Amino acid sequence: MRHSDLSQFLETSGDVLSQGPVALIFVEDLVEVESTIQHHQDAGFRQVLVFAPDALELTAEMEGSVHRISFNTSAPGAVVEAVNQVIEAAPGTWIYYCYNAEYLFHPFCESRTVGELITFQTEERRDAILSYVVDLYADDLEQFPNAVSIENAHLDKSGYYAHGRNDPDGNPHERQLDFYGGLRWRFEEHVPVNGHKIDRVSLFRAKPGLKLRDNHTFNDEEYNTFSCPWHHNITVAITSFRAAKALKTNAGSKHDIPNFKWHNTTKFQWNSQQLLDLGLMEPGQWF
Repeated sequence: MRHSDLSQFLETSGDVLSQGPVALIFVEDLVEVESTIQHHQDAGFRQVLVFAPDALELTAEMEGSVHRISFNTSAPGAVVEAVNQVIEAAPGTWIYYCYNAEYLFHPFCESRTVGELITFQTEERRDAILSYVVDLYADDLEQFPNAVSIENAHLDKSGYYAHGRNDPDGNPHERQLDFYGGLRWRFEEHVPVNGHKIDRVSLFRAKPGLKLRDNHTFNDEEYNTFSCPWHHNITVAITSFRAAKALKTNAGSKHDIPNFKWHNTTKFQWNSQQLLDLGLMEPGQWF
């Protein structure tokens, strides 16, 4: 179903947003949009909202399976504002947001749905799930000049690290870290300073007064923690071609990067076990 803008969707959507979990997919370009939608539908999201330019063409079947909202993702602050409008309209609903050519993986996702993940996290008395954005890239940039290939996707198997996160007064935030790695680390000279981090609180339960900030954190600091005080909690990974696409399409970097491969490159197997083995997500106490 098509909607002229987010306001029109919110006015006419009825109880759609209460039928969670809800995925919000923000379309920045026309690359791998349908595979992104299909991946998250298969993951178990009951409703998928696609924020996309009018130039996007979907199959009739897929068009009928999502709520499509005309949207300019490139407008400054637009994504944060849209997420916050959905939060305000859907208190109590679990919400996830990502961009096209990004794919959510959680521990044991081959046999457990995102609904089961959320049920587990709710029983842990947690209202958010920290995700790590793991950069994907094609192995041959001559064959795939935009760095995107599902069949030939690769990732870095090491080179990830974390720093302590401080509040504005310089005091350390409890159970919060800033995480780095992947292409944003290896090619940091081509990445804006505010784009170096790879952590994102992408899956969370909406509540009154909750606000997403432009650095992918929330105004409720507990939402930004990687675990509760008493034991480790589950984390998830978003495998993403987004950084690779940007580095190979931006005029300031595309000619300086002939290849993304290095000695720590490995082929992505498109399964959760590989990400667990590489330490790129945490099963916590999930038995």
